[in-house]
Amino acid sequence: MNCARFADLGLLIARVGFGGYMLTHGWAKAQMLVNGEGANFGDPIGLGPELSLALAAFAEFVCSLLVIVGLATRLATIPIIVTMAVAAFVAHGSDPWTMGGAHELFAAGKTQYPSSKQPALMFLVGFATLLATGPGRLSLDRVFLPKLARRRGSAPAGSSPPAPR
Repeated sequence: MNCARFADLGLLIARVGFGGYMLTHGWAKAQMLVNGEGANFGDPIGLGPELSLALAAFAEFVCSLLVIVGLATRLATIPIIVTMAVAAFVAHGSDPWTMGGAHELFAAGKTQYPSSKQPALMFLVGFATLLATGPGRLSLDRVFLPKLARRRGSAPAGSSPPAPR
């Protein structure tokens, strides 16, 4: 197996890993939405709790599914990245950067729950990496995007350069 295949395997693992874990968060939010529990969700940027929940559920559930299968991958990472930035810097804006710091505050009785920016930032970094790299060749984008790339006059990632004329 050559290096490019290892890279594609690594991107597949990253897509399925980050997407799968994010999907669990999105599933819980989708269930809240279906059960009419939108009023119980936070309103971190002033859009209203129901709309905030719907946007978070879309990003974390629908976009995660797209990332997992590698369909419209780069586009699908953007709502997730925005959602994780809001989670880290707005919803958890006053929380410590790491879970270690969160547990110290919790153990000292200074907080009711051990919350930090770390989980949201870890997802943000993972999905930002996928935005930068693309999904790799083991994706549905590979099936659909080569035609688009040819129409734009560029070759898809990992393909051979065009033959000289």
